[in-house]
Amino acid sequence: MAMKIRLARGGSKKRPHYSIVASDSRMPRDGRFLEKLGTYNPLLAKDDENRINMDLDRVKHWLGQGAQPTDRIARMLENAGVLPKKARNNPKSAVPGKQMAERAAKKAARSAAPAEE
Repeated sequence: MAMKIRLARGGSKKRPHYSIVASDSRMPRDGRFLEKLGTYNPLLAKDDENRINMDLDRVKHWLGQGAQPTDRIARMLENAGVLPKKARNNPKSAVPGKQMAERAAKKAARSAAPAEE
């Protein structure tokens, strides 16, 4: 059985509230899960202590059983000190999009044209 530690969405429209759950990866996002491990409320301030609540002992248990955390949960566990920090590299994040590159080229052409005169 492929286990995941992931977020299950709750709350009303535009007011998200998530449960951190251990579930079978074949189950739906908000569907059946084996154990609720904590909560995550993204509407609270980042420095609020109630933003993320996790039972770290149970999380470590499930990681020991082979459960794989999703990307967001892995980041939360890295901040909590349960998992080692992973180096991330996204070289495309600094590259401007097509429209921005066109605007930059036009601006460079305009600034170069008066200098030639």
